[in-house]
Amino acid sequence: MAGVHVIRAEDNVKTTYGAGDEYRFLITGEQSNGQYFAMEARVPPDAGPPPHIQTREEEAFYVLEGEVVFYADGQRTPGKAGTFLHVPRGVAHRFKNESSAEARLLIWFGPAGIEKMMERMAADPENYVAIGAEHGVEFVDKA
Repeated sequence: MAGVHVIRAEDNVKTTYGAGDEYRFLITGEQSNGQYFAMEARVPPDAGPPPHIQTREEEAFYVLEGEVVFYADGQRTPGKAGTFLHVPRGVAHRFKNESSAEARLLIWFGPAGIEKMMERMAADPENYVAIGAEHGVEFVDKA
């Protein structure tokens, strides 16, 4: 079928790394007509991105395996497998694996575009604050 996009577990797809996490791109803006970007995240113990605010995208998380703690809008929310969390644009947030085992999440962004920022940050992690600002992402002290 034209326009259908399928990724299987064994497929080799673009993967980037940041904040100690591995991000496996499942669908990009180029493949979704700019509507959304989705990725699988593997989050080792004590990893996760720093607190930040996205001014352009909504973000949603679904925990597949393990446990992470979400910090969003001043609230702490533990999330085990089966937990779903939506963060509207403009809300300070982060997640962290505070357990001793790897966690796996699905993460969606809408609209797409933030994947370009993630690619740039993976290539130039020391300039993540400036790169984020170019993509409407502000890093903050706490979520």
